[in-house]
Amino acid sequence: MAPPMSASSFLEALRHEGLTVVEVGDWRHHNRNHKGPWGPVNGVMIHHTVTSGSKQTVDLCRKGRADLPGPLCHGVITKDGHVHLVGYGRANHAGLGDDDVLRAVIAEKALPHDNEANTDGNRHFYGFECENLGDGEDPWPAAQLEAIERAAAAVCRHHGWTERSVIGHLEWQPGKVDPRGFTMASMRGRIRDRLK
Repeated sequence: MAPPMSASSFLEALRHEGLTVVEVGDWRHHNRNHKGPWGPVNGVMIHHTVTSGSKQTVDLCRKGRADLPGPLCHGVITKDGHVHLVGYGRANHAGLGDDDVLRAVIAEKALPHDNEANTDGNRHFYGFECENLGDGEDPWPAAQLEAIERAAAAVCRHHGWTERSVIGHLEWQPGKVDPRGFTMASMRGRIRDRLK
């Protein structure tokens, strides 16, 4: 449990982890903070976008949809492994999820099954949307998987968290399937090794 890092610290942490970062517009001040607080932060959430094409994916995640205003995350990780920063602060990415899962993330313990949607995740998680159709067939290039690993590790390193503070949307909110195409267990293993 920690206050969110500053936007400048976030950018620096990502670059220090060896990522190529693209700053999109006034990302530092693009948020949904008027809808409620952001923080204390407790972890990192990974998503897939169900989109194809980096430019339109980044644009969608920055602006949002008619039914869900942007930003839809803090960073968009495209197929080439670049991290596009589209917002900072409260973002519409996590929605309501399971309070038992949040307690497990805070304690960095094994995750229980997510069977409730009673807790505001937008307040408690950094969010990365990853460009993928989410059909289980669209490939995840090595550069993109490495960028997911590095981005999550950068946030964990800053806050002193372990890989257990990184979850997928499917582990937070009942009915969600993202990210589909790799397991969060395998990604947490990669993050654990990087944090060593």
